[in-house]
Amino acid sequence: MESTPRARPPASPIFRFGLAVVLVASALTVTLLLQSVVSTAGYLFFYMAVVVSAWFGGNWPGWLAVTLSALAVEYFFIAPVHSFRLNRDSLPIFIEFAASALVVGWFSSWRRQAEAELRYARDELQFRVEERTAELKQKNEQLLAEMAERQRLEDAYYAAQAELDRVSRRSALGALAASISHEVNQPLAAVVTNADACMLWLSSDPPNLEEARLAVECIAQQGTRASDVVRHIRAMFTKGTPERQPVLINQLIREVGVLIEGAALRNQVALQAELDAGLPITLGDRIQLQQVIVNLILNGIQAMADVADRPRLLAVRSQISNSGDILVAVRDCGVGIAKQDEKRIFEAFFTTKSDGMGMGLSISRSIIEAHGGRLWATGNSDHGATFQFTLPAERELTA
Repeated sequence: MESTPRARPPASPIFRFGLAVVLVASALTVTLLLQSVVSTAGYLFFYMAVVVSAWFGGNWPGWLAVTLSALAVEYFFIAPVHSFRLNRDSLPIFIEFAASALVVGWFSSWRRQAEAELRYARDELQFRVEERTAELKQKNEQLLAEMAERQRLEDAYYAAQAELDRVSRRSALGALAASISHEVNQPLAAVVTNADACMLWLSSDPPNLEEARLAVECIAQQGTRASDVVRHIRAMFTKGTPERQPVLINQLIREVGVLIEGAALRNQVALQAELDAGLPITLGDRIQLQQVIVNLILNGIQAMADVADRPRLLAVRSQISNSGDILVAVRDCGVGIAKQDEKRIFEAFFTTKSDGMGMGLSISRSIIEAHGGRLWATGNSDHGATFQFTLPAERELTA
């Protein structure tokens, strides 16, 4: 950064006082040479000497020039000549010249000082303006750099946000595909089972047409159920509002029991229903709630697949909780839940089964929470685990 401008250093005192002496001597010489053609107008050169001395030398050289000029005029030009004595007639002339020279010298010195201060102030103002301009230029460059950096960060943020949206959409699509695959597998398995049974009844001799007709009806029902499952799961993942209609939980549990009966028989599991009468209804999506109960019962059946030292019993219980909500519990006597898995069993894609997808419990919790309820699991004191969920009850109607 440049330093503050400084005024030009003044000349040395010897030069300034010497200049005053030289100028007065020059004025005296010129006046003596021209005294034959000029009168008192010859004092003009002394005035000029005083002005120049005060201008370039300052106050003290100017006063010296005034003093020397007054002495020179009194000695050489005011009667009596060549004498420093003044008579009464020449005294006013001397006083007039001395006062005029003093005023001229003072004004010249003051004017010189004023111009020097003005020039210094102008130079300092110019310096301050240039300094401030340089600072503003630097600040402007910094501001432009910050704006460019901010723009770069904004572009990076929007790019990252777009990438995050793409990843979220892919994840949602993956979860949707896994959910549909997981949930549709059950009705499709029932379709295959009933189709095999239909073929068996038709192949018998004679064909059992009545049983075959019932098997075909079951195939149609399961196909319709698979379509409903796909539609309702898609609505759930697109944040659609669940269909709100009156649902009788006990009736829903009995319907699921009929659907699951074949799987229970194949796995040698006894289903036991403990349903409290007079339960209030709940408002919700019938298909989604049915899927929750199906998932919990099938999980209980699969948890007892390796049990051989005790009866395979799965109990489904419904009642009113202490808070007044509808409580449904599914209790098995299987292998239970490992301690390290208690907090993860409801995470998407987490599974302890070799052929599992880890979506059933995650979807079930999402459905229950969307209906204003809660789903959780606890280990039993003897064997197995109990999965429970609550649903808000409507007091006006009861089942």
